[in-house]
Order: sequence, then structure tokens, then C-alpha cells
Amino acid sequence: MPTEIHQQVTFKKKPKDVYSAIMDTKKHTAFTKNGAAKISKKVGGAFSAHGGYVSGINLELIENKRIVQAWRAKNWPKGVYSIVSFKFEKEGTGTRLIFDHTGVPEKEVDHLAEGWKKMYWARMSEYFG
Repeated sequence: MPTEIHQQVTFKKKPKDVYSAIMDTKKHTAFTKNGAAKISKKVGGAFSAHGGYVSGINLELIENKRIVQAWRAKNWPKGVYSIVSFKFEKEGTGTRLIFDHTGVPEKEVDHLAEGWKKMYWARMSEYFG
């Protein structure tokens, strides 16, 4: 049964910086340190990350405020996608990122929950300095 992941993290950077780190091909590749990313900045555009291990389509892009993507891992059955939502809220001089990942295959939940923390939030914090 599919399930979901909900996480919140705060960065000492403005929402535009956090949004850009996720949506810019070069920045995404640099902060994840896990293979190339290729990211369209258009709704309906494709993206891939981690050397092609993750891929999907941009469903909604509200610059510096919200990203929604249909998202899948390479090892998932064909046609199986989940939905990833990044919401950026100004918090003081920084950003609160509210993250939701829904429709996750049950056997992948623990792995992905830890993966988002390790491969995204921790590495993004390191990248921002």
C-alpha cells in the first residue's frame, strides 16, 4: 500500500536560494554530490537527478514558493510515480522548507525518508555553508 513522507527543514538562506538549488541543474548536481542532474524549469518539463536514478515531470512551479513533481526511482515498476511537493516559506532571514512525498511504494518509505534527509537536506545545508 502506498504511503507518504512529511518532513520540514529550515535553511539560513532565502527562499529563492533554496528553490534555485533544487531547480537549477548545476546547483542540484553540486549539492547532491551523487551524479548529474538535468532539470527543466518549465511545467511539463522533465527532470532527472542522481545520474538518472531519479526522474519525473514538473507538475507545478511557483518560483521561490512551490515545486510539485511526478517523481520515480529507476528501480520502481514501469508507470509507477509518486508526487513530491516542496513548499518554501520565509522564516526570519531564512527558509522553512515543507516537504511532502505521497504515493510512495510501502517498501520504499523508510529508505526514501532517510534518503531525503541525507542526500538533500544535510547536503543542501553543507552546500549553503
